[in-house]
Amino acid sequence: MKNQLCPCQSQSIYDECCGFLHQGKQVATNAEQLMRSRYSAFVMHNTSYLQTTIHPSQRQPDDLLNLQQTMETTQWLGLIILEHTETGDQAEVDFIAFYVDKPIGQLHERSRFSRQQGQWFYLDGEFLPPIKLGRNENCVCGSGKKLKRCHG
Repeated sequence: MKNQLCPCQSQSIYDECCGFLHQGKQVATNAEQLMRSRYSAFVMHNTSYLQTTIHPSQRQPDDLLNLQQTMETTQWLGLIILEHTETGDQAEVDFIAFYVDKPIGQLHERSRFSRQQGQWFYLDGEFLPPIKLGRNENCVCGSGKKLKRCHG
């Protein structure tokens, strides 16, 4: 993805953003960075990265199958981070990941993360209700078009 913007919507180049994490060249410095990199991994169908960033105590035998099914059936559009709180080695990230659906689909979650030996892991998440999107707001896909003229 040379010179392409990162799917995490940081406005950075992928290779200088989540690409470093996906390639194992560095680890996330905080839970928000891990959340963004996991979203990018979903967009890019990087199941290996998603599996390794799940906390070892939370890994399940069917994780790979579930990830593959999600990737086959979901086209992600955008990500909004609403809140990131961190206390020591524990953190929460409240985010909304948008996907193609009619109307536009939302995965609104408050995710919990834990840091062990300097590395952040996804623990679990609590699903939250979707937010109301105005049809005259900019589309969450980043096209610059109004939602009603793009994915609304």
